[in-house]
Amino acid sequence: MPTDTITLVDLEVHYHVGVPDAERAQPQRLLLTIEMQRDFTRAAASDDLRETIDYYAVSRRLLAFGEGRSWKLIEKLAADIAAMVLVDFCAEEVTVEVKKFIIPEARHVSVRLTRTRS
Repeated sequence: MPTDTITLVDLEVHYHVGVPDAERAQPQRLLLTIEMQRDFTRAAASDDLRETIDYYAVSRRLLAFGEGRSWKLIEKLAADIAAMVLVDFCAEEVTVEVKKFIIPEARHVSVRLTRTRS
């Protein structure tokens, strides 16, 4: 299991998410934290971006990830993000946290899940 991690913390995105149709009607602000694990030994030795995970590219993909899509559950959204990062960015393991600001009395509600390349 890799022990090297790149973390993208609290990336602000606007996606259509929520169980009621009215909640999904307009995109809402979410914060995404993505922890991507992979062995960075070759990247550290070569100083070559191709040997690591391009976190800027991950951020751009996530900013556009919600276009034309909607989710009822942030659990499903987190799982979809994790699958994309594993496949498209060659992470060995990814942890995704989605923060949602729907309950006024709480700072946020979040879902956090970890998936491993199979």
